[in-house]
Amino acid sequence: MTHFWHLDVAQLIQGYAKQAFTPVDVIEDCLARARICDRSLNAFLHFSEADALQGGEASRRRWAEARPLGVLDGVPVSVKDNLHVAGMPTTWGSPLMRGFVATEDEAPVARIRAAGAVLFAKTSLPEFAMQGYTANALKGTTYNPFDVSLTPGGSSGGAAAAVAAFCGPLALATDGGGSIRRPASHCGLVGFKPSAGLVKRHGGLPEIFLSHEVAGGIGRNVADVAGFTEILAGQQLAAASNKVRILYVSSFSDAPVDPGIADAVARAAQRFETMGHIVETRASFDLSDEINGLWPQLSAIGLAWLFEDGARWPELGLRGGAQPDPMMCGEAARAALQEGRSAAATVLFDLVGAIERLKRRLDTLFASYDAILTPATAALPWPADRAYPETIAGQAAGPRGHAVFTGIANAAGLPALALPCGWVSKLPTGFQLLGPKRADAAVLALGREYEQSFPLEAPVAEAGPHSGRTS
Repeated sequence: MTHFWHLDVAQLIQGYAKQAFTPVDVIEDCLARARICDRSLNAFLHFSEADALQGGEASRRRWAEARPLGVLDGVPVSVKDNLHVAGMPTTWGSPLMRGFVATEDEAPVARIRAAGAVLFAKTSLPEFAMQGYTANALKGTTYNPFDVSLTPGGSSGGAAAAVAAFCGPLALATDGGGSIRRPASHCGLVGFKPSAGLVKRHGGLPEIFLSHEVAGGIGRNVADVAGFTEILAGQQLAAASNKVRILYVSSFSDAPVDPGIADAVARAAQRFETMGHIVETRASFDLSDEINGLWPQLSAIGLAWLFEDGARWPELGLRGGAQPDPMMCGEAARAALQEGRSAAATVLFDLVGAIERLKRRLDTLFASYDAILTPATAALPWPADRAYPETIAGQAAGPRGHAVFTGIANAAGLPALALPCGWVSKLPTGFQLLGPKRADAAVLALGREYEQSFPLEAPVAEAGPHSGRTS
């Protein structure tokens, strides 16, 4: 039997155009693999087999008539379960949402559907997308394809695990503090958080991260993710990768970084120099300290706002303004709710002030540099049943210790790309490229140039999506 699950978007489109195979062939293969992989990964909350086959058949007819909708027509795409897909459940990872089925697509979903994407499943996430690992009461714990005792990260852990296990070439996900980039790094993938406002969102869940949570893509190469982002944004993002000035920052203040990750990212910085770019190294800076201290309180306060009035929930299944019961939530969500309810009135104002100060400091930096290079995550994947690694590089680390590098992009609205750059103890890791706001095309072009110059080599030992664990 011929399999298609290993093909990227460009290869799928080429095969469709040549009529070497059809979107129906591909989605059938994708669904079969996803169901097999889910036995060990727990990456999916819902499969929509009938709708996916119907979408594949519609795409097959379009390709047969030589009238495809574009470069996504017939491509299987999974969707993180905090985005509405018409006809599919939206659970947000919470028992409170059990039984809710969306009647309309959220805007980013509508865009990829209109481009011909075949939406086949919803991927798992922590409750309310508020944690850096992936587990919930509806499905249990999600596992990393490269070692099923470890986490793929979060909150887009199901999305990243699915793509890494070759259950479709692309996943639509969200990033409210690194939720695309860190799981991508933990799973050897490319993850992109667009600039604030580039991908419009409406018709979805209440925004407990305000406008700082953005929709973006996870894929296996930059070209796929860049093309996906163009469809989400509704505009071309073409840009040449010219000679640029890169500020390489190996750590933020005194926050620990796994030495293997530090070495891998240092090699990536050297490679940018061999590519002809100007790289200036700064051992550490304190740019993120204030934001990292305050960032978890944003969603906690947002959750308290959500629970304050049952009238905010009718569209989510609680009819007649019924008051949601926090006791139906998991322990982490209840703790966040309590934190949000007990926060002083000045906390949100403090955060707004910190965001404005961060933006000014970044504006100053980007007057001298075109991009900032950092690790994508401070820690390698940790045991899947733990919310965060308690130690990093032999030092004690708190709940956000692994996530110190990513929140500034959300706070300042910057484009941020996570790209794999090596293997540490047979696990993938990656770096992050930050650019000025609206420099999405330039960041993606720089990442693609790196990827083409230094393709990721396979791990030496058997591990990951090609091993017997997920196939």
